[in-house]
Amino acid sequence: MNCFMFPGQPLSHSGTLPDDADFRHIAQTARERAGLNLNDFTWVDTPSAESVALQVYGVAMSLYRTRLLVRDEIRPRLIAEHSMGIYPALAASGALPEGEALELTARIGRCMSVMSETGNYALGCIVGLPGEVVLSIAENNDVFMANHNTSRHFLLSGERRNIESLEAEALARGAFSVKLFPCDAPLHTPMMEAIGNQLREIITDYRYGEPAVPLMNHIDQSFLTAADVPDFLLRELLLPVYWEKSYLALRKAGITKYHEVGVGDALKKYNRWIESEAARSL
Repeated sequence: MNCFMFPGQPLSHSGTLPDDADFRHIAQTARERAGLNLNDFTWVDTPSAESVALQVYGVAMSLYRTRLLVRDEIRPRLIAEHSMGIYPALAASGALPEGEALELTARIGRCMSVMSETGNYALGCIVGLPGEVVLSIAENNDVFMANHNTSRHFLLSGERRNIESLEAEALARGAFSVKLFPCDAPLHTPMMEAIGNQLREIITDYRYGEPAVPLMNHIDQSFLTAADVPDFLLRELLLPVYWEKSYLALRKAGITKYHEVGVGDALKKYNRWIESEAARSL
């Protein structure tokens, strides 16, 4: 059984873009609905942060690659999503049109980027420590777990000064690596409630259809209904992404082939890591 996996925001923009009818249509839709010119990575009217442009770009590429797979008669039995991969996942499942998925992405991104005007935030990627140790480090430094990707790969989110302060502790406690990334907002943490009302207003502007393909959410691995979607779109910004649990649930559901439908191959790497750990535990 096929699964389409939709990754979150890419870290960078590729200088080389496709040039075919499907991509041109996606690019035109991104200009009209999200205000981003994908070809030169500039804003059409009102400028916004680079992070928002990367979010729109990531969703656009996921929508494009979904089209390519379907054109090759590869269709999913299940859909899974990671972080902001929820927006193209909604489109692929039939719960939201492509144009609305791009528009919603841009609006949510712009709303989140405003947090950078009053706070200085960062992500900390910790590799090599077990989850209980990472949670202890997070508590010691007043930050939050944002992504539980594998049993040894985590993202923490919070104030930049606190993320910077945890690096020495994580390395001292045996982390293989600790990397810091700037960000506009403390995504996937309770700190996002500071803009909760604005996010709710955006999310409730849209009507969500019943997914035609089962869409697994990354919080509790249940399948979203149309009625679930608005609440989930807010909750997922306030709570961590649990990819390891999602992958294990997909495997249990009988998925045998995974297609990462977006920029990069991070989810495939996490899957291989989870599989290798499972094999070592036998």
